Amino acid sequence: MTEVTSLAGRLLVAAPALADPNFDRSVVLMLDHDEQGALGVVLNRPTPVDVADVLAPWAALAGEPGVVFQGGPVALDAALALAVAPGAGPLGWRRVRGAIGLVDLDAPPEVMAAELGSLRIFAGYAGWGPGQLEQELEENAWYVVDAEPGDVCVPEPGGLWRSVLRRQRGNLAMLATYPDDPSLN
Repeated sequence: MTEVTSLAGRLLVAAPALADPNFDRSVVLMLDHDEQGALGVVLNRPTPVDVADVLAPWAALAGEPGVVFQGGPVALDAALALAVAPGAGPLGWRRVRGAIGLVDLDAPPEVMAAELGSLRIFAGYAGWGPGQLEQELEENAWYVVDAEPGDVCVPEPGGLWRSVLRRQRGNLAMLATYPDDPSLN
């Protein structure tokens, strides 16, 4: 079996030609990735559900917009939370990469509030079985780029796909101008 280089903490940016509607123009932060498969959350799929309606104690810490995001098509009844934390981060926060980490939603938010920056709640996640993500990467369905802490809680999630591409170098930056519907050109 080929050794897998972990993409945890990196972004998958959907190629314009990616046909799966679950991932159209999506930006996925990878949380785990190894020989057993991969798991991440879509950063730019806000839902109309307010965080206060489902996880009221965390609502005050949620970044704008203060809604739950659809993290992916798997386990939509499960909640995950990401937050940016400078330094070591509080107890109940697990580093993914740099200042970005997962928050234990069973921890008391009032204890964590002083040490957490931006927080985002996700319903569900994106998951890949063994070798599945690697196959999609070989098919050029995704671009792998570095994440920045601001990506987790960008206030205008609808523009994240373009802004992540725009900050890349070379031809990848040009894709930021790719039209929503190329047939209209």
